[in-house]
Amino acid sequence: MTAPVFVALDTVETSQASVWAEATAPHVRGVKIGLEFFYSNGIEDVLAIAGGRPLFLDVKLHDIPNTVAGGLRALLRRVQPEYINVHAGGGPEMMRQAAAAVADTGAKSKLLGVTVLTSMDDSDLAAVGQIGPVAEQALRLAKLTKAAGGSGVVCSPMEIAMLRQAMGPDFDLVVPGIRPAGANLLDQKRTMAPAEAIASGATALVIGRPITAAADPAEAARAIAQSLAD
Repeated sequence: MTAPVFVALDTVETSQASVWAEATAPHVRGVKIGLEFFYSNGIEDVLAIAGGRPLFLDVKLHDIPNTVAGGLRALLRRVQPEYINVHAGGGPEMMRQAAAAVADTGAKSKLLGVTVLTSMDDSDLAAVGQIGPVAEQALRLAKLTKAAGGSGVVCSPMEIAMLRQAMGPDFDLVVPGIRPAGANLLDQKRTMAPAEAIASGATALVIGRPITAAADPAEAARAIAQSLAD
């Protein structure tokens, strides 16, 4: 039984990432590899750890449009993840060039726009001069992403239902900040249980420490998959 979950392999150690990936493979859709691992080990180790499984390459590019487009082309010549992401806050032209870069490579990868990080709340938005509340900013950036040609967004669980209604059934909502009942919230401020997130309209979930920090990561992943099947 596999769940629509990408397990977040947030480590710099290739051996540890490999153990987590292998242990959870029967229970999850794929793996999420982010900046920590990518910067430490490079694209070859990303490919080795993914091992042909669905991959969410969580690079969160954010720069001037030409640089982001060039970065995506360079990456997608080496690896074709299911999902790759950029910060939608980079603006319409950056997002348009990012979507064009993905299309130009012929990759089947889906471009996601990051809306508001799950570690942020309304006060954090205000501190950096962005217009809140969080839900309105997330919707604004989701609409920008879709208009620019993106396939979906990364959003917090709190925005799933609102974005699903506003963006329609074919817009991917990939959701971190998922915490099974009883789990430590850690640095996440806007969280939800896995089954509730899927019921609200999430396409896929990103779950890291509730699985990887468990005494038995395979069992933790299995339990989450079972909770989604019940």
